[in-house]
Amino acid sequence: MSTSGALSRIRMQIMWNRLISVVEEQAQALLRTAFSSMVRECGDLSAGVFDLEGRMLAQAVTGTPGHVNSMAESVVHFITHFPIETMREGDIYITNDPWQGTGHLNDFVLTTPAFHKGRLVGLFSCTSHLIDIGGIGFGPDATDVHMEGIYIPFLKLAEEGKMNQSLMAMIKANTRQPVETEGDVYSLAACNDVGCLRLSEMMDEFALDDLDELSAHIIDSSRDAVMARIAELPEGTYHNSVRADGYDHEVDVIAAMTISAEGIHVDYEGTAPISKYGINVPLSYTKAYTCYGLACTVAAGIPNNAGSLAPFTISAPVGSILNAVYPAPVSSRHIVGHMLPDTIFGCLKQAIPDGIPAEGSATLWILSYRGRHQGANEPDAGYTTSAVTAGGTGARPNKDGLSATGFPSGVKGTPVEIIESTAPVVVWRKELHTDSAGAGRYRGGLGQIIEVESRDGSTFELLAAFERIKNPACGRDGGLHGAAGYLGLASGPTLRGKGFQEIPEGERLIVRTPGGGGMGAPAERDPGAVQADVLDGLVSTEAADGVYGVVMTADGAIDAAATEARRGGG
Repeated sequence: MSTSGALSRIRMQIMWNRLISVVEEQAQALLRTAFSSMVRECGDLSAGVFDLEGRMLAQAVTGTPGHVNSMAESVVHFITHFPIETMREGDIYITNDPWQGTGHLNDFVLTTPAFHKGRLVGLFSCTSHLIDIGGIGFGPDATDVHMEGIYIPFLKLAEEGKMNQSLMAMIKANTRQPVETEGDVYSLAACNDVGCLRLSEMMDEFALDDLDELSAHIIDSSRDAVMARIAELPEGTYHNSVRADGYDHEVDVIAAMTISAEGIHVDYEGTAPISKYGINVPLSYTKAYTCYGLACTVAAGIPNNAGSLAPFTISAPVGSILNAVYPAPVSSRHIVGHMLPDTIFGCLKQAIPDGIPAEGSATLWILSYRGRHQGANEPDAGYTTSAVTAGGTGARPNKDGLSATGFPSGVKGTPVEIIESTAPVVVWRKELHTDSAGAGRYRGGLGQIIEVESRDGSTFELLAAFERIKNPACGRDGGLHGAAGYLGLASGPTLRGKGFQEIPEGERLIVRTPGGGGMGAPAERDPGAVQADVLDGLVSTEAADGVYGVVMTADGAIDAAATEARRGGG
């Protein structure tokens, strides 16, 4: 390569890095201005910049795969509804269409055309989760999408800088939280504005009139890098299945992954049919989390954009739970969608035996509460809030799993202080659940125990949408399963894992999130690591002895002779 060619590539890389920093600032603007606690505390958002063909050039690291990778397709739909030649500076477009957006009505997607010196050069898009958008509420009980809340088609939120007040009035009238919902819409618009401003500054700095050359470099380089990784894998078709609890019956997710010279294709033929309830997954969301599972292993370290996603193709039968079509209920599409990376990992394990983690808790446990106390908007209006909690991830090939960590979503847990400040509830207990991790040479991550009560002891409502209660995370290579999740009352009764339920007056809700699966035989775990877990309260002395074969003395030391005998050494 000539010196000029090398310098050109270096310059392209510098601009690419700068573009990533632009979208990261875009995401931070959304994070810092959002009213939704799911966004400002947990990072349930996405932000990205796109070229004029609707191809994603860069995404913010801040955000979730479900939002980012489904938003990557949604911008093309915006261009279809609002052709490039009709776009004007100051225009903002909005939708929450689950099939052409990010999978359910609670996610609003805004797209804004970016201009530089009066010329359209790109588009910024962003997504965030709004706590309440009317309807039956954020739970899986609806039997069609129209029960789930307000449905916004592709519309102009602003035209040449003038907000559509009629649309805003309609949005505010269809939510239990009009102040927060209006604020979230404006925060989405503001974050795209920040992206547009920073992009124009960047183009001035690098003397760019358009993004055409940079766009081609990003897309081509990323695609080539992923294809090079795929070429290192053994070609063939690999199969796996994962069983989810479902709503009224269990659900099998069945995958066939084919690695070839053309890329990786995943086909979900044979997967369970559409559900009557809102645990169905639009194909865009299925693609998003399937691609994420592949990218974590095959394309680790390669920036996420249209080029790096291009080698991955996904299909699912129309009418299956992974390709649910309008007007199917989809509010809790994360229930099944978050299990797709584990499904993919099971396929990849056959091609990459030493590089794949065990199954984890996967699905977020989002505690959605609702009550009749004074709300934040009007006296006696009631309250609605959602608190993110998580279980443990699966053990990794050479490390323990992560405890109380939202994988694959990447969403952070809601702090207790925020839960108690946004709803009149008391969190009496929130701690890691001893012995919930799947045992193994490397153990899984631990789940949590959470205990919640209404502040004055009155009744409140829970919109349950939880997984891994019947089917815990599986261990790998001799590792044990993680602990199953649990939902019940302090007085003893067990609650259903899904569906609207009332927590009676004076009762405390008990939640135990699932643990991650272990990796390798428990007897192979370093006794010192078992001892450390016992001293930290992660593993009980009984489990240390009965599961790991490590005998502890009363003062916390390892009884070497007894341990050797227990492990078959004497």
